[in-house]
Amino acid sequence: MSFVRAHAARIYALAVAVLALLVHFVPELPSALVLGVVAAALGVGEAVHRVTGPAPETAPPAESTAPFEASE
Repeated sequence: MSFVRAHAARIYALAVAVLALLVHFVPELPSALVLGVVAAALGVGEAVHRVTGPAPETAPPAESTAPFEASE
């Protein structure tokens, strides 16, 4: 399980690529089946994002894009 947790994004990318190839080369697949698998892949993508986590807390804060306002 630690391998899956360490390489979750790579495994997800590989699975989605295999799904795309399968749909391309097997056009007889029912569209409802394909759409169900695509929906599941999107849900797994969210889970992968949660496992890999957001940016570390030590990252510098993003700079503001708002124009500078002169103080009086």
